[in-house]
Amino acid sequence: MVKGLLIVLSGPSGTGKGTVCKALLKKRKDISLSVSCTTRAPRAGEKDGVSYFFKTREEFEKLIEKDAFLEYADVFSNYYGTPKSFVDAAIDEGKDVLLEIDVQGALKVKAAYPQGVYIFLVPPSMEELENRIRSRGTETAEQIEARLGKASAEMKLMKKYDYRIVNDSVDDVVNRIEAIMTAEKLRVSRHEDETKE
Repeated sequence: MVKGLLIVLSGPSGTGKGTVCKALLKKRKDISLSVSCTTRAPRAGEKDGVSYFFKTREEFEKLIEKDAFLEYADVFSNYYGTPKSFVDAAIDEGKDVLLEIDVQGALKVKAAYPQGVYIFLVPPSMEELENRIRSRGTETAEQIEARLGKASAEMKLMKKYDYRIVNDSVDDVVNRIEAIMTAEKLRVSRHEDETKE
């Protein structure tokens, strides 16, 4: 059986990763979203087990000790992590899995899953990124400045990804991700069992 794709969508905070993922999952029922764990407080409308698995720091650190994460990171004083068991099981069953994670986490996943598909989402401009972060209204001026500084540093890591997509239209981004998935599924290297003589 051909394994599923691990599609990693990443990029600086505020680039619209969550919006793109929701649109892609609405259009493609055959893609599973890997739900991450976090120690940050839920934002309005977020649900445990759907948006994230919300954990205390103590609970999260126990999971780290059990090697339960594909990757985890401490971002702005909160842990975020990708549960390993779900991703492994889905890919082995031939299902495509979508991970929406920050740049730090994506590069750790790439070290463990080099055969994954790594997509870097960028804003149309840094000014637009700043507007998006400020319009959330969820962070202090100091937190916003920290995010913008981090975003600038993360943009320099784009060359470590397979693909770059500018988020100027959610529909266009979804279409481009689908095109990437189609191309990746046609790679000869993903069908090695069929090419063995």
